[in-house]
Amino acid sequence: MKKFLILCAIICSVQQSLVAQKKSNTSNNKKNSMKENIYQFKVEDIEGNEFDFATLKGKKIMVVNTASKCGLTPQYKDLQALYDTYKNQNFIIVGFPANNFASQEPGNNEEIATFCERNYGVTFPMMSKISVKGGDMHPLYVFLTQKAKNGLEDSEVSWNFQKYLINEKGEVEKVISPKTLPTDTTVINWIENKR
Repeated sequence: MKKFLILCAIICSVQQSLVAQKKSNTSNNKKNSMKENIYQFKVEDIEGNEFDFATLKGKKIMVVNTASKCGLTPQYKDLQALYDTYKNQNFIIVGFPANNFASQEPGNNEEIATFCERNYGVTFPMMSKISVKGGDMHPLYVFLTQKAKNGLEDSEVSWNFQKYLINEKGEVEKVISPKTLPTDTTVINWIENKR
């Protein structure tokens, strides 16, 4: 009888250990499969001030890489029109000047800000110039372009004015091609929840 009780105690101990290990693995898998969100990022705006994406919680966000000397530069006009229409409806555009494509954004932050304001009346937030691809890619764009981080898909910034649509939870929801205008029905329907 004593041997039987010892055997039962050993079996119970092993079972409890296996249950605890299974719970631990489940917890770790959940942590590993949780996608990141944009609220973890703080960047520098075009005037050198800190811009914290956490202040945008609850808003839909369009992140777009921009350039001043590109055939797509007139999209600034559409971006501003979109911003004017929806800025009071929990929507914001955040622009990131980048010189990654054919040296089409050669200016410094001050020159870029002056260009945007003078030529297109840009009032949506513009950030300091960054790199959106390559070895010096900004960490925000690493998040935007890697499925392992954003939970949606791998993508590559193919040209100036590629758009990333971020939902109210800070998650990447859509990637919009550079040639697709900001005022395209795909974007409008997303903003207006008409999916």
